[in-house]
Amino acid sequence: MTVSTSPSAEEIKGKEGYLVNIEERTVSNSNFREVLFTGPRSQLVVMSLKPGEEIGEEVHDHIDQFIRFEAGEAKLILNGREHSIKADDAVVIPAGVRHNIINTSASRDLKLYTIYSPPEHKDGTIHKTRAEGMADHHE
Repeated sequence: MTVSTSPSAEEIKGKEGYLVNIEERTVSNSNFREVLFTGPRSQLVVMSLKPGEEIGEEVHDHIDQFIRFEAGEAKLILNGREHSIKADDAVVIPAGVRHNIINTSASRDLKLYTIYSPPEHKDGTIHKTRAEGMADHHE
């Protein structure tokens, strides 16, 4: 298998894993949530929050989560403590921590990717809007 390492490397998904220019893929995503890859122990998801939109307060009892912010600005709330977030910031949220992310921009979408361990969403899930994600009873 020949793989390009340039910034515009094509997506490659298969038994041996998943290769993508994650910054490019994250910034170009317009879906609220899109599962890109699900393995037996982890999952890669891109998200886009519209101005003023939030993920919604949640706790993952048995899932650790890594989040990298690629574009925009946000308020991150961890167990009631607020933190300002901007592009290039990252956070690790251990299982059991109550959290929320709110896009604080009035004009720009917040672009992020997250890695869940173990997986959180059904493989291949795409929610175009937050409302669609909240209404999905398979989640």
